[in-house]
Amino acid sequence: MDDNPSLSETLKNRYKRLYSGAFYERFVLGKWSASQGVVYPMFSEKRHVYSGEVQCERFVISCDYGTVNPSSFGLWGLSNGVWYRLKEYYYSSRREGVSRTDEEHYTALEQLAGDREITKVIVDPSAASFIECIRRHGRFRVVKADNDVVTGIRNVSSALRDDRLRFHQSCRDIIREFHLYSWNEKSGTDVPIKENDHAMDDMRYFVADMLKDRGEGDFIALSVSR
Repeated sequence: MDDNPSLSETLKNRYKRLYSGAFYERFVLGKWSASQGVVYPMFSEKRHVYSGEVQCERFVISCDYGTVNPSSFGLWGLSNGVWYRLKEYYYSSRREGVSRTDEEHYTALEQLAGDREITKVIVDPSAASFIECIRRHGRFRVVKADNDVVTGIRNVSSALRDDRLRFHQSCRDIIREFHLYSWNEKSGTDVPIKENDHAMDDMRYFVADMLKDRGEGDFIALSVSR
């Protein structure tokens, strides 16, 4: 990018802020090699994982729903411009040996929300029966997630780089997946391996929806007054 005389310093600096990880190497440094290694190399437990309580002014839940595959729900709270993953629900029927129904997953959703006022529940768009289950109960406003994988990964990468996301130490499954979620180097394209990606997906749905709410190209926390 620095070799392009048509780009102003202001525009180049904007692009440098927008991209990170594999996308920074490609669009800023011009290294057009296939994506390799973990998807989010900028994630650091020391930097992004916290303990203790956080006072939040707004709450959102994101859901990646599975029957055979795990279901992962994240409770997010906004505090001082940062979104905190406060708690999570992660259920693997393979690990537990028993499948759960939509109603059982909905009960877990209610427990995750507690007595908080939830602005919205963002759900995997393919989970039609679970979306209908949530609507039928009438407590939560449910919206279908944006499932553009590569754009979503780029946006999550930027949010992590800018310290707009943090994760409570009790959210063990998303922390575990951060260390395992990797690019499929054999595909020849930007495709992550479809393993260890369920908490990764619910996080991606959350970030994509927050971007959609703002209509901007950067992950910026929503105003409380909205």
